[in-house]
Amino acid sequence: RKGKHSMPYRPKKMERQMVGGILRRFCNWLPRHGAGPPQDNLGEVVKEPERAQEHCLPNFAGGQHFFEYLLVVSLKKKPSGDDYEPTITYQFPKRENLLRGQQEEEERLLGAIPLFCFPDGNEWAPLTEYPRETFSFVLTNVDGSRKIGYCRRLLILDEVEKRHQISMAVIYPFMQGLREAAFPAPGKTVTLKSFIPDSGTEFISLTRPLDSHLEHVDFSSLLRCLSFGQILQIFASAVLERRIIFLAEGLSTLSQCIHAAAALLYPFSWAHTYIPVVPESLLATVCCPTPFMVGVQMRFRQEVLLVNLCEGTFLMSVGDEKDILPPKLQEDILESLGQEIKGSQTSEQINEHVSGPFVQFFVKTVGHYASYIKREANGQGHFQERAFYKALTSKANRRFVKKFVKTQLFSLFIQEAEKSKNPPAGYFQQKILEYEERKKQKKPKEKTLK
Repeated sequence: RKGKHSMPYRPKKMERQMVGGILRRFCNWLPRHGAGPPQDNLGEVVKEPERAQEHCLPNFAGGQHFFEYLLVVSLKKKPSGDDYEPTITYQFPKRENLLRGQQEEEERLLGAIPLFCFPDGNEWAPLTEYPRETFSFVLTNVDGSRKIGYCRRLLILDEVEKRHQISMAVIYPFMQGLREAAFPAPGKTVTLKSFIPDSGTEFISLTRPLDSHLEHVDFSSLLRCLSFGQILQIFASAVLERRIIFLAEGLSTLSQCIHAAAALLYPFSWAHTYIPVVPESLLATVCCPTPFMVGVQMRFRQEVLLVNLCEGTFLMSVGDEKDILPPKLQEDILESLGQEIKGSQTSEQINEHVSGPFVQFFVKTVGHYASYIKREANGQGHFQERAFYKALTSKANRRFVKKFVKTQLFSLFIQEAEKSKNPPAGYFQQKILEYEERKKQKKPKEKTLK
């Protein structure tokens, strides 16, 4: 594959102009390193029920609503008749009697959603065919909380549009029942009743996975676009909380790949700016388009990894991505990833195949964290940072962890651990226990050999 460079990749002149333009547009919103035909035939987006993703939202414990809104966003002609704009044409539920602050917040939310449902510019034209496309977006509030929108974009033809209008009477009670049903806790099932004309009543059972760290994550796109080595370099950059920009033509590819990249950080969560798909209309607002001159010290150099998912290359990199992670652990990850993926494997098995080696990486480097939280009588814990990283016998592992403990990824994780008297039961803790058990079984054999 292309893009395997031991030195930083130097773009050609035209590429530099393109990369520079992209970076100027993105520079203001990306996180700093180490910082905390007819109208009826137009595309239409259905914003689907909202679900939590562990890598970018806090875990849903169950009992909460399945979703906040179901919206249909359609392209409608502007009053001038010269162009189209995305407009909400159906909303469920319609909220009434809201307080002034709540109404303003809802207006801001519903005003932003159409842009993210149609993020690919304003040069829309009548279409006779359009492949269905599913993608997602993330809206971040001023308090840091996030809302995820799941979109299915499709072409509404005349006959389908008629059916669409008729079916609203059926959709409403179903969506009302879905919204009123309690969001299931991990491993639990909720059963919904739906009436379908000419078919009668249908019961739909929805079961949430017992462990949700890979819920709604699909690594297939990432594997199609990039080599294992490139995925490893993206992981290394994310671990040090560097700026990463993904470029792709397809919205599905773009959102699937960025969600997959964030999922590699489990059990840690990306807490910085996170926009899987940036609307074209917003690119000009994130950075003033006028010329400027700045002087920047070398120590404040831009640490950016620019990933071209269409070509499977890095358009720009810092150059040290292959040196961030300990060499032996990099080899372990690549060896595990390199094991053949059989064509008969399910998407869940593929996800586990890709995610597993990265979870093991964290098990080996920081899996001993719970032993270095000293607790007071009231149960409040205090993390012993120095003793924690000095406990690692490998110098390479120790050098990496000394940097990693300074990231917000690790800080937020440890803050939660300090509050909890016992390590949280989950996939990561299970892998830690399995690793420790293997080490115990290995020690007697080593003594015997001596």
